[in-house]
This record gives sequence, C-alpha cells and structure tokens, in this order.
Amino acid sequence: MTKPRAPKRFLPTSPFKPPVAPPPQRFTIGDQVTHDVHGLGRVIGTEDGIAAVVDFGSTQERILSPYAKMSKL
Repeated sequence: MTKPRAPKRFLPTSPFKPPVAPPPQRFTIGDQVTHDVHGLGRVIGTEDGIAAVVDFGSTQERILSPYAKMSKL
C-alpha cells in the first residue's frame, strides 16, 4: 500500500501562479450518487463539508470529503 503524496509546496518567489484547489463537492440529503467501489446510492445524511452518509442498498457507508471516488448523478 502506498502513502498518499503531500501536495507540492508553492514558493512565493515563483513566476507561476499558485495552484487553485477546486471547490469541494456539496451533497444534500436525497442526492443520487455513484461511487467507484460501492456503486449506486442515495445520500441519507450529511456532515457539513466533512462527510456524507450514503445508503448503497446492501450497506450504509460514511464517505469522507473530498469525495474523490463519488459523484452526483
């Protein structure tokens, strides 16, 4: 298992613009979602910007932000 990489440092003297992080996804209760591992599901709970609780039918999972493997349908 590999460790996640730390983001590259931005040097203030760099002639390039600093990297801009995309805004975090927001999910609301009732949103239909798809997850790369668990499949199709429906959001049944949210923790403001921290996690979303999703019912995938056979299991309920707490998916942590930034929701890299999950997207809205």
